[in-house]
Amino acid sequence: MVNIWVEHIAWGLGTVLGAEVVRDLYHVLSHLWPPLYRWHVWHHRVFRPDYTVVSDQIYRQGNWYHDVPEAIAMLIFSLIFAIIAHYFAPEHQRFAITGCVYTLSFLLPAIARGLGIPKVDELTDLTHLPGEFSHPPSHWLVNRPYHWRHHFDNQNAYFCGTLTFVDKLMGTALSLKGKTVAVTGASGTLGRSLLLQLHQAEAKIIALTSGDEPVILNIDDKEFPVKTITWKVGEENQLAELFKKVDILILNHGINVHGERTPEAISQSYEVNTFSSWRLLELFLSTVKTNTDIARKEVWVNTSEAEVSPALSPLYELSKRTLGDLITLRRLDAPCVIRKLILGPFKSNLNPIGVMSPDWVAQQIVKQARADIRTIIVTINPITFIAFPIKEFFVSMYFKLFSRPSVETVIESEVSPSQSFSDSQSKV
Repeated sequence: MVNIWVEHIAWGLGTVLGAEVVRDLYHVLSHLWPPLYRWHVWHHRVFRPDYTVVSDQIYRQGNWYHDVPEAIAMLIFSLIFAIIAHYFAPEHQRFAITGCVYTLSFLLPAIARGLGIPKVDELTDLTHLPGEFSHPPSHWLVNRPYHWRHHFDNQNAYFCGTLTFVDKLMGTALSLKGKTVAVTGASGTLGRSLLLQLHQAEAKIIALTSGDEPVILNIDDKEFPVKTITWKVGEENQLAELFKKVDILILNHGINVHGERTPEAISQSYEVNTFSSWRLLELFLSTVKTNTDIARKEVWVNTSEAEVSPALSPLYELSKRTLGDLITLRRLDAPCVIRKLILGPFKSNLNPIGVMSPDWVAQQIVKQARADIRTIIVTINPITFIAFPIKEFFVSMYFKLFSRPSVETVIESEVSPSQSFSDSQSKV
């Protein structure tokens, strides 16, 4: 009895997921095949950047030329699926028509919107509702800021309509093309590799380094000078104006004192690995003010595999774990997407005995980011792929249950991180 119901549910979910895949592939085809694009382009003529419509007539035409045909394609698939069930699995036929019912929930509202029936758009066209964004782009379900990026960030990405897994599979869940990306620790081994991979993804790269020399990449045996900005730990506020123009900030700088445990080593490890990254994070988050910022801006934080496994350097582990837990806590209320980079031992100046190639690590980071993986794990240690998600889930739940955002936190977010720190010191 249990098995038959599992099969029923599988057929029902299968036809719904199949309809969604057809919907997304139809959307992709609409951008690749000129005859369909001539229809689909009406959908892109409808909205201004604040999601208000250009005109009611164009909005209705957009529904007739794109939304209705797209829903018909979904319905055709669902009917074929139901016919297959009728002949080859009649005991599941009642559940195989789930996709047809699901598809009608898109087709009928699209027709109603095309006819101009009042208020239907407010009830059914949820990803195009005007107003302030309350959350960053969603991970698994398409919300308004996620779909906004298809209209106003890159029309050749973010194709999904309800579920995001097709974009994840195609690597179109995050477009780096044209985005301004700043990388700290840019003169280091991984920093240079990241800059190269981001450049190849058509991003506009900025190197943030504590070194005096400009960062120069070697691309096809030619020197490529990168816009380089020098900064120092403790002087993070100097980057405030720059961060207003940055779309993605990658916090990659760090220090490894190896086996040292002196007071100076402790202070230096936490100052560089934890507090400096935290100040830069909060400084960047303070620039997220508009719908465009919420949809486009991101922070990627290299917290390291040391969050869950030994790094043979106690102070490196302790400072990185502290940063990792702070990032987990901050993610609960962050105004934009924050990604964690959980990286295993790659060869660098900080870790000369690393076994992974930094170029390969950087390539995997960018690949997973484009698939919208929020916790990016690159390691040769299989235990990390199991241990870290478990650790992250329980720590996140603990923070969610036993902490809360307060009115004071919202008010203080208008103040620079260094000012808040100074105020807290004066109170003590």
